Amino acid sequence: MKHFLSAILFFALSMLQAQSVASPSKNIILDFKLTANGQPTYTVTYKNKTVVQESTMGIKLKEKPALDANFSIQGSKNSIFNESWKPVLGEQSSIVNHYNELKVSLIQNETNVKMNIIFRIFDEGVAFRYDFPKQSELNYFIISDEVTQFNLTDNYKTFWIPGDFDSNEYEYNETKLSEIDNSKIDMNNGIGVKSIPGKYIVQSPLMMKSAAGLYVNIFEAAVVNYPVMHLNVDVKNYKLNAQLVPNAIGDKAYLQTPCVSPWRTIMISDDARDIVSSKMILNLNEPSKIEDTSWIKPMKYVGIWWEMHVGKSTWDFAGSQNAQNSLTQELLPSGKHGATTENTKRYIDFAAKNGFDGVLVEGWNVGWEDWFGNWKEEVFDFTTPYPDFDIAAISAYAKSKNVKMIMHHETSGSVANYERHLDRAMEVMKKYDYPAVKTGYVGKIIPRGEFHDGQTMVNHFNFVARRMADNKLMLNSHESSRPTGYGRTYPNYIAAEAARGNEFNAWSKGNPPMHEIILPFTRQLGGPMDYTPGIFEIKMSYYDKSKTAQVHTTLAKQLALYVTMYSPLQMAADLPENYEKYMDAFQFIKDVAVDWDESVYLEAEPGDYLTVARKTKGGESWFLGTITDENARKSEIKLDFLSKGQKYKAIIYEDAKNADWQKNPIAYKIKTIIVTNKSKISLNLAPGGGTAISFEPVK
Repeated sequence: MKHFLSAILFFALSMLQAQSVASPSKNIILDFKLTANGQPTYTVTYKNKTVVQESTMGIKLKEKPALDANFSIQGSKNSIFNESWKPVLGEQSSIVNHYNELKVSLIQNETNVKMNIIFRIFDEGVAFRYDFPKQSELNYFIISDEVTQFNLTDNYKTFWIPGDFDSNEYEYNETKLSEIDNSKIDMNNGIGVKSIPGKYIVQSPLMMKSAAGLYVNIFEAAVVNYPVMHLNVDVKNYKLNAQLVPNAIGDKAYLQTPCVSPWRTIMISDDARDIVSSKMILNLNEPSKIEDTSWIKPMKYVGIWWEMHVGKSTWDFAGSQNAQNSLTQELLPSGKHGATTENTKRYIDFAAKNGFDGVLVEGWNVGWEDWFGNWKEEVFDFTTPYPDFDIAAISAYAKSKNVKMIMHHETSGSVANYERHLDRAMEVMKKYDYPAVKTGYVGKIIPRGEFHDGQTMVNHFNFVARRMADNKLMLNSHESSRPTGYGRTYPNYIAAEAARGNEFNAWSKGNPPMHEIILPFTRQLGGPMDYTPGIFEIKMSYYDKSKTAQVHTTLAKQLALYVTMYSPLQMAADLPENYEKYMDAFQFIKDVAVDWDESVYLEAEPGDYLTVARKTKGGESWFLGTITDENARKSEIKLDFLSKGQKYKAIIYEDAKNADWQKNPIAYKIKTIIVTNKSKISLNLAPGGGTAISFEPVK
C-alpha cells in the first residue's frame, strides 16, 4: 500500500511539473516541464511532428543567483482569449486575436524568487515571455544574459543577416542553418557602422524552411525597456540561443519588478502564406494608448531625397570648405544644395498636381557640412534652417496647395543631443504645420559605447514615439532597431526603415532581386517599412556614365512593391522629371491606396515570389502586386477575391516580353481588360520583374 501511495504521489508531482497547451486548431502543441534540477524547458510540435526539441529557458542576473534552475511550480492557469480589434491603419480593417494561454508560476527553492512564464499559442505559432511579479526578494535587478534556447530538429534553409548590434541594413543570405558564417560576408556593402560580435550570431526575425516544406520563423514581440534579441547559432546541432545586445559596460537590461520580458515567438506552418500574413506580432502588443487617433493619417509623398543619392544635389549647403563649425560660422553656398525654397516649391507643385499628400525635404537645417563620422555630440539643433530654405514661406505655399510637409530630423546618432532639442523641434513642426517626421540615426551612438539595438536605444525610439503622440505628430524612423509591433500601442509610429532600403541601389552593390521578397517574411512582421519604392530611372549611369550601380528590379516590379511591401506611408521616391517621362506607368502610383480593408496573400515563397491583393479602405477598388526574384516566372491567378456579381476594369502594368532587370529594366506594357470574380489572369514576370494591377468597379 505504501508503494502504491508513493507511486500516486510521484505521478501527481510529475503531472504538476509538466504542462501542455494547444493552439485553437490543435495543430500546434507546447509542452512545458521542469528538469530534474528544476530548470524550465519547453517543446513544440506541429501536426504531431517535433519542431522545437526540449529547449532551456531562464534568465541570468548580475551579482544575484541565476533564474535558470532550482524552480518548483507553485501553480498554473489556463485561459482562452478571442477578440477582434480595429487597427488605426493597416492591412485589414479588423484583426482577430485568438490564442490559448498557459501561465506557469514558479518559485526558486533557495532564494524564494518568483518568476512566471506565460505561453500564448496561436494557430500560426507560439509566444512566451518571462514575468517578474512585485516581490521583496527581487526589486531592482540587472540581466546579464538570457538562456532562452530554440533547439531545432532540421538543418533548415535559412534567410539570415548578421547579428550586427548597430545595423540591420544587410542583404540577406540564403544558406543552410549549418552554413551560417559572418566571416564569409562581403563587408563592402555600403554600411557605415558595423558591430558584429561573432561568426555565428544572426538577427531575428529568422525565416527558415525545411526540406519537407515546413516554414519556421523565430522573432520577438513587444520589445519595451529591453534590448533586441539576436540569435547565437550552434551550426553543428541546430540550436539557437538568445543573444541580448549589451550596453556600454556589458550589462543587458536594468529592470525593476513588476516587469516583463519581450515575447519570444516561433511561427510555424506548412503554408508560407500563413507566415507572411500573420498578425501575431501585433497581437502580442498592448492596445493603442492614444484615445483620439483622428489625426493619424496615411500618407503618400514625394521629396527632396533621391536626388542627393544619385548625386544631382547635396544635403549640405556649403560643402566641405566650411565644415569646422557649421552651426556658428558664416556659410558660403556650394551651389549644389537640394533643399532650397525654389526646389521645394517645385516638389510641392508636383505633389499637388498628382494628388500626393506630402513632401519630405532632407538637408533643410544647418549642420550637414560636419555631420558624419566624427562622433560629434552637437551637430544639429533641428530648428535652424539654411539661409536658402525659407521655412515660413514654404509652409504657407504648401498650405495653399493643400499639401503637408514632412519634417526630417537626422540625429547623426547623437541621441542625447536630439533628446535635449526634441521639444523645441516639435514646436517648430507644429508652428509650420508638419504632421509627420522622418528621423535618422546614421553613425555611432552618443551616449558613446551604446548600440542601436541596446536597451538605451530601444527606450529612446519608443520615447520619441510617445512624445510625438503627446504632440499629435506621426513618426517614421530610419536606422532604428527593427519594429516588434509597438505601432499597435502607439499607432502614430506610422512606419520605420530598419532594414536595407531602396537607397542602397543608388550607390552600393545594391539589393539583389530576392531582397524585396524576403523582407515581408522577416522585417515587415513587426511593422510597416518605409522602403521608398517607385524608381523609374533604374540605372545610375543615366546620371553619370561612369556609374555602374542600379536598382535590381524592372520598372514594373517597382510598381508592384506598393502592394507587396505594406506601409501606410509610401514614397514615390524618384525625381519628378523622371515620372513625367513615364506618366502612363506613374498613373498606378497615383491610383494605388496605402490603407486597406482587406489583404489576401495569394502566393508566397520566401526569396522566390509573392502575390498580394488588397482592397482599398472604405472603397471597392482592389490592387494586386506580384514580384519575383532573379528568375522569370509565370503564374495564373484566380480573381475570386473580387466581389460577386461586379464587373471590374483591370489595368495591368506588366513587364514587356524583352524586359530583364539587368538588360532591359524599363521595358513595360499596359493593357486594360474587364474581369469578374470568376476570371483568371495570367502573370508573366521577367527576371527581377513584377506586375501591378488596379481593379476599378465598372458602374
